[in-house]
Amino acid sequence: MRHHPYSPEKGLEQVFFSSGWHALILHRIAHQFRGWKIPILPRLISQFNRLFTGVEIHPGAKIGSGVLIVHGLGVVIGETAVVGEGSIIYQDVTLGGTGKETAKRHPTLGKNVVVEPGAKVLGNICIGNDVRIGAGAIVLRNAPERSIVVGIPGRIIYRKLEGEDAFEEQSQPDLEAQVIQVLFERIKSLETQVEQIKNTTHLVDSRLELISCIPRDSSNSLVTDFLDGAGI
Repeated sequence: MRHHPYSPEKGLEQVFFSSGWHALILHRIAHQFRGWKIPILPRLISQFNRLFTGVEIHPGAKIGSGVLIVHGLGVVIGETAVVGEGSIIYQDVTLGGTGKETAKRHPTLGKNVVVEPGAKVLGNICIGNDVRIGAGAIVLRNAPERSIVVGIPGRIIYRKLEGEDAFEEQSQPDLEAQVIQVLFERIKSLETQVEQIKNTTHLVDSRLELISCIPRDSSNSLVTDFLDGAGI
């Protein structure tokens, strides 16, 4: 038994209290029986595994060495899924299908992939080595190695270049904030144009008066607070 460096339990604690470790042991037994083409028994073991640990892994799934399932409850791994060595899967993760494919229907995860709580990786897609999938993400497309995928649908927000030591938190762009910033700048530009039109034509249209009554200082500060991450 090898202790995973990210495992909260070790030694006897892992043997007695780690549901993720129990799930992997039972799965490897079921997977071996399936490889020997023994009928029924592999599925019986997988069903017992689900009832005992809360983790559902099809006997056909291929899971590499050193994989860690943290907490475990709610994890579902489909029949044709492949999980690479050293990967970490948190609770409530699904490695499933979309219902649109046959034969290979489930994702392939490379080595040292981290799938955070609640993430769903669906379909016959490939996730590269050292990828991190954010909590709650729904990933439907391939992800290149050493990247970070977040959101619904999943999108790549950062990719670590060769030779970099680690993912830098400040290097991860917030795309929603960037879009809001662009829209905010456009609104300011439109307000400026409206003011120019009013000054040159002396319009007193009620709609223009309504725009001019908006307390810009307070709205600007709210937008600035949001873009700086307040409340997120």
